[in-house]
Amino acid sequence: MNIDLRSDTVTKPTAPMMQAMINAEVGDNVFAEDPTVDELEKKIAKMFGHEAALFCPSGTMTNQIAIKAHTQPGDELLCDTNAHIYNYEGGGISQNSGVQAKLLSGDRGRINATQVLDNINANYDWLTKTSLVCVENTVNRSGGSIYDIDELISLSKVCNQNNLKFHMDGARIFNALVETGTTSTEIGKLFDSISVCFSKGLGAPVGSALLGPIDFINKSRRIRKVFGGGMRQSGILAAAAIYALDNNINRLKEDHQRAKHLENMLLKLPYVKSCMVVESNIIIFTLNDDILGEDFVKNAKDKKLISSAFAKHNIRFVTHLDFTDDMLIETEKILKNLY
Repeated sequence: MNIDLRSDTVTKPTAPMMQAMINAEVGDNVFAEDPTVDELEKKIAKMFGHEAALFCPSGTMTNQIAIKAHTQPGDELLCDTNAHIYNYEGGGISQNSGVQAKLLSGDRGRINATQVLDNINANYDWLTKTSLVCVENTVNRSGGSIYDIDELISLSKVCNQNNLKFHMDGARIFNALVETGTTSTEIGKLFDSISVCFSKGLGAPVGSALLGPIDFINKSRRIRKVFGGGMRQSGILAAAAIYALDNNINRLKEDHQRAKHLENMLLKLPYVKSCMVVESNIIIFTLNDDILGEDFVKNAKDKKLISSAFAKHNIRFVTHLDFTDDMLIETEKILKNLY
């Protein structure tokens, strides 16, 4: 049996989740007639204190819809150099919205209010209009780093004072919430829009939701259609997301504990140079200069441990719902005998 630590997206629906999908009441969601999608959208919007939500196939789509809905072609958004919206969404910022990104170098992917203030363009004809600030929580490329709530409050104030929209890519927002003890409503009130993913740590097979005011969501629904995201009897997928919200949030702490165990173990291995501080369920570590990431991935796969190379000498592990304590023990054995 393979142990797959490439991502928390590799999880498979549990038997109870599958049963919820089988039993889902469905209709045509493009005609706004799927009761299970309606239930999910109301549920997730209420959790974060927003007026409405829009169920979409992916977090990339929810992020890209938000960017398009908040901006005009020729505008500029601010985000960290490690942001998912910039690195891993196929150039969608420019292609879908005609917007350019100004990249800021934050603390492990986390920008601050001063950086935003310093990078708002003046109102001159020859400068792009700064109109949107995007943050990611947790930050994938920075080892699952988590924003401090006080910094998010400061960022929100700066955005409000300077007429900027504030969007969160919350692909792993529940990892951040269970680790910090912050509530979803505390986070939700700070943002004009939030993208929430169900198919990562929560273990659903497909789907993300975009949250915001009713007018914004109505506009976003039209954009979703243009992007090809209109789904028909999607209540089958929404049922999995509802089950995930009801059953799989608190257990995320287990993923974090296993990730921290791996961090401590990796730091003792002679072929590991360093490891980013583990705050949630992502472990990114650097190999010695004489070991290439692609070689590590191949050698580990030969021993049935599947991982991903994140750079020339960097490896990423992600713990998840399907990664058990027994697998953790076996992973430790494999790593200790790999080189």
